[in-house]
Amino acid sequence: MSLQEKIEQYFAAGAAAVGDAAAMVAFLELRDALEAGAVRAAEPDAASPTGWRVNAWVKQGILLGFRLGQLEGSDASAARARDASWDVGWNEERTPEEKAAHSAAHDPQDRQVLSDFFYGEQKGWGARQGATEPGQPSAFPYVDKHTFPARRFTPEQGIRIVPGGSSVRAGAYLARGVVMMPPSYANVGAYVDEGTLIDSHALVGSCAQVGRRVHLSAAAQVGGVLEPVNASPVILEDDVLVGGNCGVYEGTIVRSRAVLAAGTILTRGTPVYDVVRGEVLRAEGERPLIIPEGAVVVPGARALMKGKGQEWGLSVYTPAIVKYRDEKTELSTALEELLR
Repeated sequence: MSLQEKIEQYFAAGAAAVGDAAAMVAFLELRDALEAGAVRAAEPDAASPTGWRVNAWVKQGILLGFRLGQLEGSDASAARARDASWDVGWNEERTPEEKAAHSAAHDPQDRQVLSDFFYGEQKGWGARQGATEPGQPSAFPYVDKHTFPARRFTPEQGIRIVPGGSSVRAGAYLARGVVMMPPSYANVGAYVDEGTLIDSHALVGSCAQVGRRVHLSAAAQVGGVLEPVNASPVILEDDVLVGGNCGVYEGTIVRSRAVLAAGTILTRGTPVYDVVRGEVLRAEGERPLIIPEGAVVVPGARALMKGKGQEWGLSVYTPAIVKYRDEKTELSTALEELLR
């Protein structure tokens, strides 16, 4: 039975999957594959009208992980100090079956070791990050499902997690060369490709797909889409520049090399006016809003032409494509290479 078939089976089982060791093994196998970039919530597909195919079964697997998970608190580090065997027993090289067996043999709170990267208590990070001593409550308490701890990284992976409060949830993929400025967050199912910069206060939501050399500026929000499982996640293709305080939500696709000026908000219900080509871009049916390649989108306004809106002189927010990327735009983004 393939991984997809196993995930679909245990997801369909509903509450009956809770406590099933085989279901946990299947979920851990999926989570490992997501973190390795071997499977994705959505992937390029030239045969699809949008150029992307949604893998609904992957989203089902993530939802299965929430169903199987138990709540644990960050103060469980004290329990880890009492049972050092957890540190020795957990090994990223173990198979999903071995991980599930080891997990079942320990109190759920002992699994805090999986989240120690976030608190800087592993591999000597504690002394450099100002984390608490092993066995003491964490300085940054949280409560979450034990199936989705924060990820740990090593220098050999070539990923920069700059000190200051950033976190990557288990089941998210970060490629070599990715930089995360603090504080920022990448949620489960997210796929962030090589050379992308995630700036301070930026969010990469669940299952969002972010291409190569993308810049998410400060406070940019890339929304998550877990349900419905067949809905397209937010997709930013290669070399997209997302300005500060932008928001991209509800399955919007931003084609390669597009630029979103600071403050631009894109949603499924937001029409985008292309003043260069004389078109109005909208989401229709199952087709999401798609921003064309190289488009430069800025926040604008459109006057209300009837009723009280016209009488009061009101206008509504309207993003507009005012140009397509040219040499001047390329020069304005040249700083990216220095930051990377």
